[in-house]
Amino acid sequence: MKYRQLYLFLLFFSLFSYSVTLAGQEKKQERFTIMGLGDSITEGSDYFTCYLFPLWEKLFTAGYQFDFIGPRESKCRIGTLSHCGFSGKNVEFLESKIDSIYRLYPADIVLLHAGHNHFVEEKPVSGMIASYKSIINKIQAINPNVRILIAQVIPSGKLPKYSYIPELNEKIAEMVSELHSDHICLVNQAEGFDWKKYTIYDKVHPNKEGAEKMATVWFNALKKVLAPSEITFSPEITRYKTLENGDSLALHIFKPQDIKGGEKRPAIVYFFGGGWKLGTPIQFYRECAYYASEGMVAISVDYRIEYLHHSTPFESFEDAKDAICWLRSHASDYQLDPDKIAVAGGSAGGHLAAALGTIGSDGAVPAGYRPNLSVLYYPVIDMVSRGYGFPEIERDFEKISPIHHVSKATPSTLILLGTKDPIVSVKAVESYRDKLLQNGVDCELHLFEDAGHPIFLYRKPLTDDYYKIRKLTDNFLRRYGFL
Repeated sequence: MKYRQLYLFLLFFSLFSYSVTLAGQEKKQERFTIMGLGDSITEGSDYFTCYLFPLWEKLFTAGYQFDFIGPRESKCRIGTLSHCGFSGKNVEFLESKIDSIYRLYPADIVLLHAGHNHFVEEKPVSGMIASYKSIINKIQAINPNVRILIAQVIPSGKLPKYSYIPELNEKIAEMVSELHSDHICLVNQAEGFDWKKYTIYDKVHPNKEGAEKMATVWFNALKKVLAPSEITFSPEITRYKTLENGDSLALHIFKPQDIKGGEKRPAIVYFFGGGWKLGTPIQFYRECAYYASEGMVAISVDYRIEYLHHSTPFESFEDAKDAICWLRSHASDYQLDPDKIAVAGGSAGGHLAAALGTIGSDGAVPAGYRPNLSVLYYPVIDMVSRGYGFPEIERDFEKISPIHHVSKATPSTLILLGTKDPIVSVKAVESYRDKLLQNGVDCELHLFEDAGHPIFLYRKPLTDDYYKIRKLTDNFLRRYGFL
């Protein structure tokens, strides 16, 4: 048992090879919870953006271990984020509900931004300040150690209705100063927030740039109250494709620190999961940082998803092909070996990785997007048997169905799957493995007993299965000289 504990410790330590130190001492940052508390500006909507997702991106990229909590959920490209934002409600409403809500969701940190949904004719400021104080008292009575970050609210061009906001922000600053508490912090969301630039047509709610600005202000305030994170992800983000509507898609590139000029390194390219509907390249930042620390060039690919682009798996696959072709054509710029590119992905991302190695692999001329190795985590390899939420194009799915295009040119493949995966069956993956072997293609299949889909959750605390996946991937890459 002692040897196993020592092994796990060493494995854990290697993951955080870029640890942050303070005064010579390594500081461990514990997992914490955050509640966004407010109105529609916190909740977001189908027609405007809120700060929650860009703040999540910043915190994850900075290496923090955290969860957003609350009784409500808002959609974003990674699915949903929990919060305590109530559209159309004011600070008095929040005061009336916070006791019961906070007892159910006792967050370590509360981000309070509330000041709209009154009329200047009501002369609301004194009553709002009283509600602020009551919210603080009720939360602290439940959790004396809570950190409450109170925002001076963003200005609005909806006048005269919101002409009381400057006065409110002055009184909020006075209130925080009078409280003399290290656990209550003032956050100036109003400073530099130009409603003409940062709000949508209603002159109230943040547009994409406004939400990003709010997230940056929250993030900078949070860094002052949080312990240093153990690892910070710092990829080079490079555009590889411009879409017809002007949007662009990017590669998130992690390079080894010890790489020398003129040197070429093997590469591993990750495609995130999410059913071709949701997801973010950030999903595989941990893996990319790790393999960069082990000497590879590691890339996480952004591609079109239904939530953002109203796209289908066909468009996602086109982007995957373009990403690999772009990397090969720019191999010297990023010091990667164009003849040693491994592709990897989970679920829908596993499908894209598998499709890159199979679709067009039987042609006389090698496809420029064909990888040299495939690493597939619970991959969708049979697109015909199910519609996967796209029934209108189900009849065409064979065109991008990996199991229907296996050939002798398909690269050697590693597959990892849970035995209780409700989306990808063991039978289907075993059939795929058999086809690969029948074509003379090396294939390793490892089943995780009782694991579902996915095998691990990147937004949650990592499990033993996560490290088992890493070890199996390491061994496979090492066997083929990539690691």
